[in-house]
Amino acid sequence: MLAASKRQYHPPFLSSQGEHVVCTIVAEVGQAHDGSLGTAHAYIDAAARAGADAVKFQTHIAEAESTPAEPWRVKFSVQDETRYAYWRRMEFTDDQWIGLREHADAAGIEFLSSPFSVEAVDLLRRVGVSRWKIASGEVANIPLLDYLLQDGRPVILSSGMSPTTELDRAAQLVKQRGASLTVLQCTSAYPCPPEKLGLNLIPLLRERYEVPVGLSDHSGTIFAGLAAATLGIDLLEVHITLSRDSFGPDVGASVTIEELRQLVSGVRFIQTSLDNPVDKDGLASELLDLRDLFTKSLVARTELPAGTILRRDHLTAKKPGTGIAAERLPEFIGRRLIQPLNRDAQLTDEHLEPVE
Repeated sequence: MLAASKRQYHPPFLSSQGEHVVCTIVAEVGQAHDGSLGTAHAYIDAAARAGADAVKFQTHIAEAESTPAEPWRVKFSVQDETRYAYWRRMEFTDDQWIGLREHADAAGIEFLSSPFSVEAVDLLRRVGVSRWKIASGEVANIPLLDYLLQDGRPVILSSGMSPTTELDRAAQLVKQRGASLTVLQCTSAYPCPPEKLGLNLIPLLRERYEVPVGLSDHSGTIFAGLAAATLGIDLLEVHITLSRDSFGPDVGASVTIEELRQLVSGVRFIQTSLDNPVDKDGLASELLDLRDLFTKSLVARTELPAGTILRRDHLTAKKPGTGIAAERLPEFIGRRLIQPLNRDAQLTDEHLEPVE
């Protein structure tokens, strides 16, 4: 059964060993390399330098996943007559994929790639991936899920095109096979407008499946990822591009490398703040020295001789706050001075006639 709880706030995700897990930031290259192996390698270095935890590609084998009749989503290519021809041009050999994975290892960044066929699963097993990322269009492909679940690797499900019933079925299958699961809110729009992001679904997915959750973002901005980070997500996937002037169908739904660097920094900042809840009274006690600098004390507005019966207009509040607190002003109205009080001098108990 898929559980549903009433928990609204998500504390930072803990592993089964009780260890805190930092939000994983995945830089999605997808097809941004446009079939160039050199460009694919350049993306690995760029993602690593920007601070991403993982770099992700897509493994397409045209003959295994498509037919020559597959239509274009958007006819963007001036080079490929058909969508099938485009997929063919996106293919890399086993050795080339292994080279990309080895490059990622050397750069200290996790290598991921989404398979789009059983043959692609086999290829990625030979290449070596630590977990499976299932693209939105493959969530309903139970034969593919069933096949890749044979090796027990963790699974990341992207929910972009799936109604709840379809996602339920896939999540249940992963759980039944004993593989760990992460579910991502995703809207398959390129770019995705803010009103379609579905950030409200992130806590609902967590409650429904009781697994780590995240966002697969196609907004082309850093804002969606930062907003999702405030919800305590466990994984953020964002498309990247080397330049806004690059060629490719996903450029408009991608962030630049500099934006990725800003996004990583922002997510880490937000997560640190969420991981460290503050006790307001305890924090105030830590700031006593600053409090003295920024708060105010009661002082004489003008020269006041001994014998003065204090009126409200005799006193005012000025920094620093090392004397009698300003809010105590009403207590001293009508009191008699037994010592003169110079202008701007702090009022003290020694200046006042004792109360009988």
